[in-house]
Amino acid sequence: MLDKIADLVKEINEYSLSGNHDAEQFKLKYLSKKGAIAQLFNDFKTVPSDKKRFIGVKINELKEFALKKHSELSHVREKVSSSTIIDPTLPGEFLPIGTRHPVSIVRKEIIDIFLRLGFTISEGPEIEDDWHVFSALNFPQNHPARDMQDTLFIKKDSDILLRTHTSSVQVRVMERQKPPIRTISPGRVFRNEAVSARSHCFFHQVEGLYIDDNVSFADLKQTLLFFAQEMFGKDIRIRLRPSFFPFTEPSAEMDISCSICQGKGCNVCKYSGWLEILGCGMVDPNVLEFCNIDSNRYTGYAFGMGIDRIAMRKFQINDIRILFENDKRFLDQFVSYLS
Repeated sequence: MLDKIADLVKEINEYSLSGNHDAEQFKLKYLSKKGAIAQLFNDFKTVPSDKKRFIGVKINELKEFALKKHSELSHVREKVSSSTIIDPTLPGEFLPIGTRHPVSIVRKEIIDIFLRLGFTISEGPEIEDDWHVFSALNFPQNHPARDMQDTLFIKKDSDILLRTHTSSVQVRVMERQKPPIRTISPGRVFRNEAVSARSHCFFHQVEGLYIDDNVSFADLKQTLLFFAQEMFGKDIRIRLRPSFFPFTEPSAEMDISCSICQGKGCNVCKYSGWLEILGCGMVDPNVLEFCNIDSNRYTGYAFGMGIDRIAMRKFQINDIRILFENDKRFLDQFVSYLS
């Protein structure tokens, strides 16, 4: 017993704060209910009666020594902790901040412009049915867009598919809301296309819809002119070229004057001076009737644009794939667009 006490005195005397050792570890090892000193008190029961007084005094002296050592260790720890107190007056450490993605930047700019014109934002599911993506939008049963080469169907011989445009959201709005309707539908769309520098199998669109009494093509043109000049600058000019879409009649594609060459012609605009950015037109009466809207009373216009393509033109990006590769070197270039 005396040998154990002597060994513990030596251990306690040499114990210091280093590595994983601290005051709490010391307390657990020597002063806890299952510690070394408590074990001595348990063994004290086996000490002969004539030696109990002497051994008891030694154990109590050991405990007092251990308590004093624990107090010293705790004091040292407090001094170390106080030396690491943070001074709030010192300059803070630099923490790198993230950047907004160019697609998110352009999406927000587009939405902000149309919100100022009184449009609301509508959203819908990315997994849709044939009715909302095609049939309600006046797509004939034999239209090429229904072919598997363009559309990603969830299951063979099924009408459940990944939406190919956000016009499906417009159908849902028309089904549950009566005119006047003025809404835009931003979102992600999917098409079965080969991935290249100019196209991708998924991308982002914003489509707009306005239905009310006496809505005309002139209203559409003025809205798109305002959008183009707000988005690309007051010097931007637009032109509308006749086109065809199943859900609009008449239909048009809108070009903007090339901001790089100022309309003089360059390799970006293929020396035409113009860049196509969206499709538009007056809502076909059949679409209104499919959605239970009186086509004899109401008229409307619709338009749709690719957010990714506009981002490419705005920031002069020549490969759409880089928008989806999460390359930090590319994203760091947009740190100034945090607001």
